[in-house]
Amino acid sequence: MNPITHVLLVEDQEIIATVIADLLSLQGFQVSVYADGLLAWEHLQNTAINYDLILLDINIPSLDGMQLLVRIKNDSRLANIPVIFETGIEDKESIREGLQKGAYYFLTKPIQPDLLLAVVNAAIQQKIEFSAMVAKVKRAERPLALLQNGIFHFRELDEARLLANYLAIACPDAERSVIGLQELLINAVEHGNLGITYQEKSRLLLSNRWQQEVAGRLNMPQYSQRFVEVQFERQAQAIRFMITDQGQGFNWHEYLDFSTERAFDLHGRGIAMAKLMSFDQLQYQGNGNTVIATVHI
Repeated sequence: MNPITHVLLVEDQEIIATVIADLLSLQGFQVSVYADGLLAWEHLQNTAINYDLILLDINIPSLDGMQLLVRIKNDSRLANIPVIFETGIEDKESIREGLQKGAYYFLTKPIQPDLLLAVVNAAIQQKIEFSAMVAKVKRAERPLALLQNGIFHFRELDEARLLANYLAIACPDAERSVIGLQELLINAVEHGNLGITYQEKSRLLLSNRWQQEVAGRLNMPQYSQRFVEVQFERQAQAIRFMITDQGQGFNWHEYLDFSTERAFDLHGRGIAMAKLMSFDQLQYQGNGNTVIATVHI
């Protein structure tokens, strides 16, 4: 029997709340609804429910959506719950602020059911993968603490996730570093070696065909021999990862910071999140198929 997925919906417009709650309930989610930001916060502080996702209207009474987001992300028990904002306006400054403070996504009203379900499922899957990563890192031994230099090669996404888990163990804060390492290693496979463009990934995610496309391209003759190389170096004051793929590179400049133009896309925030949350320094070189990530000791 599959575990129940719990969603907290904070929405003060009763009709919208009812539509969203009914839609998610039909998909098997257990939805709790609050119309007041402060009441929702008090509920989060006292409930025994482990929420998998929070859907949050940006304009709610008592405690607005942005204030509630900050409280959630500053609470260690809640910080890893993905928060999806609902908004009726495209206020670029609010969108940028929300992304920088940890929002997963912005949905515009009126809500499109297919897009809502795609974003909700993607956010929950990411939370599941993150929880699995953290569990593996916490259980792992620490032989990498003794490693001074090393070179690793891999081809597939599962190998990328596995390597990210173990390289993170070498860092002072493994849970902080593992998110960014996984993002960079996965990018090197899908966008680097396999040449999946930003627009293609958007379409594939919406049609739920991304994983099938990655698996198919890994077996194509033009991609089957490509690998990603990771060079690990322990320096006196830092740990340095140099990640190189065999693709054509990309315009990396526009992905280093959060973009309001991409706020309503299903992806595209990973590099900015890695730079902000996981590393002390992140530098792309040349055409973008080499990136150097540095963690200070």
